[in-house]
Amino acid sequence: MDRVKGKVAIVTGGAGVLGKAQALLLAKEGAKVVVTDIAEAGGKEVVEAIEREGGVAIFLKHDVSNEEDWKKVIDQTVSRFGRLDVLVNNAGVVMNRAIEEMSLSDWRSIMAVNLDGVFLGTKHAVGAMKKSGGGSIVNMSSVAGLVGLGGGSSAYSASKGGVRLFTKASALQLSKAAGHGYNIRVNSVHPAFILTPLMESVFRAEAEKTGRSYEEVVQMRADWTMLGCLGEPDDAAYAVLYLASDESKFVTGTELVVDGGFTAR
Repeated sequence: MDRVKGKVAIVTGGAGVLGKAQALLLAKEGAKVVVTDIAEAGGKEVVEAIEREGGVAIFLKHDVSNEEDWKKVIDQTVSRFGRLDVLVNNAGVVMNRAIEEMSLSDWRSIMAVNLDGVFLGTKHAVGAMKKSGGGSIVNMSSVAGLVGLGGGSSAYSASKGGVRLFTKASALQLSKAAGHGYNIRVNSVHPAFILTPLMESVFRAEAEKTGRSYEEVVQMRADWTMLGCLGEPDDAAYAVLYLASDESKFVTGTELVVDGGFTAR
């Protein structure tokens, strides 16, 4: 308990399954949590769940691709809680579409959330974290940001690969060694095959396209891992908790892979 006691954390995409797990765990471990999402009802439900457990949280409606929204979220966080210590850039979208069938608009819609959102969050968190004496930025990438995947994932993979290298470059710029004295750590988390409604929709689409059953597709993905099973939302949430806490004070500019050994092959 109390692994992030006294810290103030923003979790974007907090209404989703992964974001909810992260927000609940951070709050359980002592952080005050700002849950943001475009899904207002779902985000408020997460806040209510945190409060029922005795935690402290607020919800802010937030489109991560909108810079004005980011300014408001950072300002309201600092106004309410007095500081910002942790930013979890979790919000993301998936699109499975063949390259030749993808429009430029499709491509840009993926980049706007998955990559622009991470850039904007980092940009606007820096000022608040400097005033707090430093902080931790955790960017949610994917194994698709480490290795190529099929199934029409080119845009998604490009966005998540961008998150990985943006993370490393940001860690260099925002470190003490860069001469700015920012003391801000930046790391990425790379999960694979975490069973969420989003992944379920991807599996169902693949089943329809290939003629396999949904159960066969799920088992195939499980068999791709070294552990022979799919991950759960808390598997990614505990990775985020570690990077948000002072336990990872010597960790920056790196990727924490949560994939059941999928990329070890």
